[in-house]
Amino acid sequence: MTMAGKIETWGNALYTGQKNYKIVQKGKYFMIVSGALCALALLAVLIFGFNLGIEFKGGSEITVPGVQDQSQQVAIDAIHEVDAKEEPIVTAVGSSSLKIQTATITDNEKVDELKNKLAEIYEVDASTITVNSIGPSWGADLSSKAVYGLIVFLVLVAVFMTVYFGNWKMASAALIALFHDLIMTVGIYALVGWEITPASMIGFLTVLGYSMYDTVVVFDKVHENTDGVFEQSRSTYGELSNLAVNQTLVRSINTSVVTLLPVGSILAVGVFVMGSGTLRDIALALFVGMFAGTYSSIFLATPMSVYFRSNEKKIKDHNALVMEKREKLAESAGISADSEEFKQFETPNIKLLPGEHLGMKAHRGKRKRK
Repeated sequence: MTMAGKIETWGNALYTGQKNYKIVQKGKYFMIVSGALCALALLAVLIFGFNLGIEFKGGSEITVPGVQDQSQQVAIDAIHEVDAKEEPIVTAVGSSSLKIQTATITDNEKVDELKNKLAEIYEVDASTITVNSIGPSWGADLSSKAVYGLIVFLVLVAVFMTVYFGNWKMASAALIALFHDLIMTVGIYALVGWEITPASMIGFLTVLGYSMYDTVVVFDKVHENTDGVFEQSRSTYGELSNLAVNQTLVRSINTSVVTLLPVGSILAVGVFVMGSGTLRDIALALFVGMFAGTYSSIFLATPMSVYFRSNEKKIKDHNALVMEKREKLAESAGISADSEEFKQFETPNIKLLPGEHLGMKAHRGKRKRK
């Protein structure tokens, strides 16, 4: 059987219930893992801080194109000779350019002196060297608008999910999953020390949209499976929610692979070919955020939603009813309610919901004709 055939068979087994990973039932372990990872990410932010780009902290950015030798120390020495306010950041861009970020240089004579020094060192025409100054107020304005956009997005998401699914606890679980993805992404940025630029901010906001989409798909299946859950006594709310996670597992993995492959390629090009720049900044945020979003939509959002609802009286009473009927059914059949044999036992008196059947394993064999 080909790999595609094996995946299809596996996906069918997950959808019909023949194969079942107890993700919701083991949700507390995934929540502990997620909490620990978020704590480590926040610790990285506290220890290393953020390497804010020039767009946020202000300063001068000098671009030297067409260089044969991308040695960075000589550029640092040249900056120190002209203006030694702070340590400059020198980065190779592609294979023939340098980008230098330093404190704002307002003196035109110093700007001309620096351009001439760099032109002499790197043997390029001084007229090709560009110097752009950015004030910190522009970065502050950009940051405030990004935060405002994030707040509006989260409010709209909360309202939409509460109205659509008719339960604010599901919306709360989805928002926690979103914060998980955002914290993991910024934690990686702090750990690797890459600059946070406007491209990075775009990546962060895009990640939230992707994560929200993935979570809504899983929650929609949960909503479908649990519609009428109290009208049957075969499965609990948590079990039907777990079935939904299993049924959407292959879709989530396939979507993630399809999106992560091109993003990973862009990240590789940005790191190894282009050097620092927009591609690298946005690709890292997308890659980490999409990976975290896939994890949270499967292993965090639904288990947390079930956990939040587990204390509702209606669900607690229904869970007790299901367990009671299982014990009675197992006792009448002379088997244990926890045994594998009981999991394959079927009775026409208990309603089956779509996607719940156990496939061929549920049939105890055909009756012989007389």
